Amino acid sequence: MDTLAALLQDEMDRRHSRLMARRFKLSGLDERPVLADFDWRFNPKLPRGACFELHTLKFLSEGANALIVGKPGTGKSHIAKAVTYQATLQGYDVSYVEADSEFARYSLADADERARLLKGWVGADLLVLDDLFLARRISEHAAELLQALVHQRYKLRRSIVITSNRIVQDWGRYLGDATMATTILDRLMHRCAMLEFEGKSYRLKEAAARLVITSDPA
Repeated sequence: MDTLAALLQDEMDRRHSRLMARRFKLSGLDERPVLADFDWRFNPKLPRGACFELHTLKFLSEGANALIVGKPGTGKSHIAKAVTYQATLQGYDVSYVEADSEFARYSLADADERARLLKGWVGADLLVLDDLFLARRISEHAAELLQALVHQRYKLRRSIVITSNRIVQDWGRYLGDATMATTILDRLMHRCAMLEFEGKSYRLKEAAARLVITSDPA
């Protein structure tokens, strides 16, 4: 019986591993970041408590959203990816989207491809839009996509996490439509945690460190 139980457990473990691998592949992530890897000492004013609260994924059961805004290089994407990865580990179907490139792809796609993309992003348990408005002004098709995503997921009480370098007061300018921005933000902010990231850039720190190593005559 012990041998049979061990074989059954081994098969269950294998199936679980395959399922986790499949969820990760479908999530859109290309890495597995965790909050334990984050250097909180570099920018001590970051909302650490709010980040760990987000990492518990309680907001998913509430159909709530999260908006992470702040200067470039302060760790917004790392936190969003860590939350995304944690959600895959907990069995959620997740779509992590680099907003700038994927919205551009959507704008150039035909009707069938747009419908497929929209269906996948609306249907995910968690949708993460990373670096929204990275290119500032987005296309009309991309603006309509954002409105559709927020509207449909709001009705379904499905959560969205958005990271952006742009303050919400400027969204109307980047969308090219102040009324649309108001409509989007009204639904997005109804049930939403707002995390503001301030401080120095990790990327500039790493670039400076590489420069020092390169310049070292030893």
